[in-house]
Amino acid sequence: MKWLGWYFKINLLVRILLGLILGAIAGLVFGPGIVWVSPFGDIFVRLLKMIVMPVVMFTLIVGAASIHPARLGRVGVKALVIYMFTTAFAVVLGLALGNIFNPGKGLQLVGAASAFGKELEQPSLLDTLISVVPKNPFSAFSSGEILPTIFFCIMFGIGLAFLRESGEERIREAANVVFKFFEGCGEIMYKVVHWILQYAPIGVFALIAVVFGKQGAEAFGPLGIVTMSVYIALLVHYLLIYGGLLAIFRISPLQFYARAKEATITAFVTRSSGGTLPVSLDVAQNKMGVSKGVFSFTLPLGATINMDGTAIYQGVCAIFVGFAIGSPLTFSQQITVIMTAVLASIGTAGVPGAGAIMLLMVLNAVGLKVEPGTTVAMAYAMIFGIDALLDMGRTALNVTGDLAVTCAVAKSEGELDQTYWEKEIPKRAVEEGA
Repeated sequence: MKWLGWYFKINLLVRILLGLILGAIAGLVFGPGIVWVSPFGDIFVRLLKMIVMPVVMFTLIVGAASIHPARLGRVGVKALVIYMFTTAFAVVLGLALGNIFNPGKGLQLVGAASAFGKELEQPSLLDTLISVVPKNPFSAFSSGEILPTIFFCIMFGIGLAFLRESGEERIREAANVVFKFFEGCGEIMYKVVHWILQYAPIGVFALIAVVFGKQGAEAFGPLGIVTMSVYIALLVHYLLIYGGLLAIFRISPLQFYARAKEATITAFVTRSSGGTLPVSLDVAQNKMGVSKGVFSFTLPLGATINMDGTAIYQGVCAIFVGFAIGSPLTFSQQITVIMTAVLASIGTAGVPGAGAIMLLMVLNAVGLKVEPGTTVAMAYAMIFGIDALLDMGRTALNVTGDLAVTCAVAKSEGELDQTYWEKEIPKRAVEEGA
């Protein structure tokens, strides 16, 4: 396999973008005749579908179980409420921008198969809410029902969190064994995701080539609209929601943005909330004056459950896929998108590419099955091709949101040192905190 060494030496982001560009060129040059590469794309789709439910199960249980009840006092409750509120607003904002700009409208992808694996029945909003609670969680898992699976995993994780804090040693030890098991399974899935992403450039090439072979150059326009819609929504959320939140707690938004920029830029470049966490911790302590008792809890929690940028991405992309396949999302489907994005954010890993996996959950939840050979798979491939570009912006927003909520909670608890905000931004290097 040494002859493939050059492939793995190239940055994954660069490889995916090259796959997108070369696939588009191949599709335009060879036209419908490029369809022979579609099996390579179908394999990629099947690999993604293979990991969705295990990733949902393991990451959600670990994410929920990591929220220790003993620490869920006023600080924890405030942080959780604000995180959930901003995430819900973010996905609504994404859907709103999607409905305004209508990305994918008029594209009308043509595929060998129907857009849906089966005929969709549109449930009422009440039915959607009731169906969140599974009658049989194992059946929900095996059939790929996202919302019931998410609900059960969160309940299971919270129950596990309480048992880990049990005063009875036997129960506590047993719970910790279960936690370590699921934590280990989650790490295994992250490794599997990493392997699948190594194949992603080939899969993206094949899927995009087929799209452009059938649609021609007109497929470029909708991708530009998607990117524009996402970044406009990110900017609005950054300025209005976080700015408004900080203003409510009498914290200068301009000073905050200036002090948070180091973490924001790091997140933009690395595309990882988890990887940016050491920088965020340093910024909170040395540039914002947040007490360790607050930021040591709210920032790791935020890196796990605060996915505002990702929620915006889900909203816009779900709208795009609906228009692209000629079946715009109904109101009840958009409500389902909101519910799924908010709930799934609890367990979404803060690593590059996690948002693309989460998008699969959202699409499945509204009945848009990403099956090989379908128009849904084609539309998803188009989004995946520009995912890295969108990932940079949404990760930067996620990390900025973690710091904004941390400052708000600290201010409400009297744990924000105002002297830090009355002086010049410390020129202390980040590595001091490392």
